[in-house]
Amino acid sequence: MIAADVTLGEGVVVRHPELVNLYGCAIGDETRIGPFVEIQAGAVIGRRCKLSSHTFVCTGVTIEDEVFVGHGVMFTNDRFPRATNPDGSLQTEADWSVEPTRVRRGASLGSNVTVLAGVTIGERALVGAGAVVTGDVPDFAIVAGVPARVVGDVRKEKG
Repeated sequence: MIAADVTLGEGVVVRHPELVNLYGCAIGDETRIGPFVEIQAGAVIGRRCKLSSHTFVCTGVTIEDEVFVGHGVMFTNDRFPRATNPDGSLQTEADWSVEPTRVRRGASLGSNVTVLAGVTIGERALVGAGAVVTGDVPDFAIVAGVPARVVGDVRKEKG
């Protein structure tokens, strides 16, 4: 479902509109979105991005231009999630605040990456499949592992 409050740029391709859940978000020109992707209200996706299937982009996430997001990538927006308050009452939106996350221009996130709230993934950085990003990733860094650690520099690699 693509809700009426979604802003779609020119030439956006949603492979299977009946298999996505997009609401209250903005998606830039020429971006491609695979099936089973959810993009929540307030998320911003740049131009010429590719979001692969089964990806979840929550409120508070900004993905800049030309970013690749692999299959099954998950973003979070709360470092200390709870269902209830100390008194046992259910939490509401008033009980927590969104921690913004940013993926800078040209970065690539491999399949099954998890990105914790409040981090920035640097320009043209490469996050290896299955990594858990718990802190900021420098521009051009290659990171991998749980938690993700710098293992290289894309400027020194071929391709």
